[in-house]
Amino acid sequence: MHDHLLIFWTQLFVLLCAAHGLGAVARRFGQPPVIGALASGLLLSSSVFGALWPEAHAWLFPADPVQQGLLQGVAWVGVGLLLVITGFETDLELVRRLGRATFAVATGSLLLPFATGLSLGFAVPESLIGEGVSRTVFALFLATALGLSSLPIIARVLSELDLMRRNFGQITLAVAAANDVVGWVMLGAIAGAARSDDLAIEPLLRHFASVAVYMALVFALGQRVVDALLRFASRRSTDASGPLAITILVALALGALAQFSGLEAILGAFVAGILCARSRFQPAETFGRIESLTAALFAPLFFATAGLRADLAAIANPTTLTWGLLLLAAATAAKFLGSMAGARVAGLHRREGAALGAALNAQGAVGLVVATVGLGAGVLTASSYTIVVLIALATSMMAPPLLRIIARGWRGSEEEVERLERERRLGSNLLVRPERILLPTHGGPNSVLAARILDLAWPEGAKVTVFTAGDDVPAADLRRVLAHFEKKPASHVHARGADALPAILEEASHGYGAIVVGATDRRVEGRLASSFVDRLLGASPVPVLMIRRGVDLQEQEPEDPSFRRVLVPALATLPGRAAQEVAFGIAQRLGAEALLAHVVTTPAAQDEIHYSRSEWRPEPDVAEGEGDAPWLVARRVMDEAQARAREMGVTTETAIRIGISAPRELLALSREAGADLIVLPASLRQLSERPFLGYGVEYLLSNSEATIVVVSLPAGWRTG
Repeated sequence: MHDHLLIFWTQLFVLLCAAHGLGAVARRFGQPPVIGALASGLLLSSSVFGALWPEAHAWLFPADPVQQGLLQGVAWVGVGLLLVITGFETDLELVRRLGRATFAVATGSLLLPFATGLSLGFAVPESLIGEGVSRTVFALFLATALGLSSLPIIARVLSELDLMRRNFGQITLAVAAANDVVGWVMLGAIAGAARSDDLAIEPLLRHFASVAVYMALVFALGQRVVDALLRFASRRSTDASGPLAITILVALALGALAQFSGLEAILGAFVAGILCARSRFQPAETFGRIESLTAALFAPLFFATAGLRADLAAIANPTTLTWGLLLLAAATAAKFLGSMAGARVAGLHRREGAALGAALNAQGAVGLVVATVGLGAGVLTASSYTIVVLIALATSMMAPPLLRIIARGWRGSEEEVERLERERRLGSNLLVRPERILLPTHGGPNSVLAARILDLAWPEGAKVTVFTAGDDVPAADLRRVLAHFEKKPASHVHARGADALPAILEEASHGYGAIVVGATDRRVEGRLASSFVDRLLGASPVPVLMIRRGVDLQEQEPEDPSFRRVLVPALATLPGRAAQEVAFGIAQRLGAEALLAHVVTTPAAQDEIHYSRSEWRPEPDVAEGEGDAPWLVARRVMDEAQARAREMGVTTETAIRIGISAPRELLALSREAGADLIVLPASLRQLSERPFLGYGVEYLLSNSEATIVVVSLPAGWRTG
């Protein structure tokens, strides 16, 4: 046993060093690191290292089954984690949203390679078919191998080439996800059939039925179980370690259940990744932790081990070499032509079709998993295993240079350019980002208005959770609130019989970007808004948007208020920038004008008169920094706010005021300009028994007739 462990630790060290070293070399040549990791296994195989130094190879990689089992056990853990990551990256909502194009391209990119593989599977020589395996099962297995695409490799290549958010990039990801769903289901059924004693068509169909039942049960019941487990873990863990442990346990459990059902464990790991990623209780850090652990340890070991098992000497056989080249050419041509045909049916540009074909051709890690499963199930021989591994290697190496050539100098349509610019702006935003937003509601017109403001301010892709607690929320009011989110993924969460505030705060701790809440129309004496809103403001871990209806909206139901002029202070602070993002988002959606206001306060009335008489401007020949400092600061702040508004296509008017009281000046300006919506920034502080948003905010809440949105940031938010 001592010798087994010594050899095992040495194997891990050598394989990891080689995999990471050659992975870095591959990256320098514009290739995915998986290429280098796989190449390291090929170099350490019996065909290369074994031929150059037989004694060392025999000691390091002996034929002892126990020794081989130790290394293969770690490799299978790597396979499972790779499938969990693939499940995390599979966006079923994206597949649904890009429906027509995804369906057309996915169908073409699956059917033609599948038909090609099926045909060739019935023509290959017997030497490539596993002993005791029917030709039908081998043909189906080969068809599945040629039809799959590697979502992790494709995503990484698109990301490194900055093509991820292009239209064809999104369709590519959606198609790869669809390919994965279909491919892993088929692979699980075919591998299960291959392991059984009876390999006729009838038991094969029974295995497909078993997959269907397994998927139906897991997706029907699994999401609730996963949500409950992750919620339990997040409550009792101060970091992502609890949810990480739950995610791995779910993958192991579903993998074991799949294997017990006569399917393949990798199918369970893939489904586990989808379920865990879809849970709203899953912290964003979990995926990063699993990916880091897999990329650093398990994936390189799996890729290197996959290459280690390849027999390059078999390729020297003329028959094997001929069929290997034929299968490579057939796989590449079928995937490329199938993708092009699907793109043509979907009405996509020819260049988009070519890019789709180039990207979807990459088999990468998926090809290695298929080869490993096929060898383990006895479907593949050493020769056919080597062919499938080399096809995965070659197709993955083709994708990056082909995509570079196709995408060079191609910006896409005007709509695509505008969308990419909009996404760039959202990515640089502080508050208004495509993150999940929480909308607590107890019914009533204030919640309806809050829903309307949220829908206007946030982009279409932002997810919304409408949260209710207790048993007295009017169903009609809830329907009116949800009706505002027809173009946003919205869900309803109800905490039955729970105390509203603790339930909301507990929900807000699960990765929300902000809370939007409607305030009462009239202030309660001694309160900022109401007891509930005050406590929410004081305890929220994320920004809170508090909306108070204006006088004109209190006489009517605010189903669709159309604000004409939005006033927002121009301030060079985090709350000021957050408020501008909200105001500009609303103005852009409504086509309204944004009024940017900056007030410089003076300690005495004579200072105000002095600034007014001097027109508050430096002389033209005075260098910046040497003139009137208040004017320079005000102008710079205003210019930055105007530039932000221009980026969003918002028309602005500016007003710089001088006065003793900034709140009074803002109130006077809003009345003079006819502003019907005021967006105010606030930094939350605690004053005695209640939260304090500043005298200016409270003064305007008490005296303004306009609708007011207060953007409150908790202390220390996004400053560390």
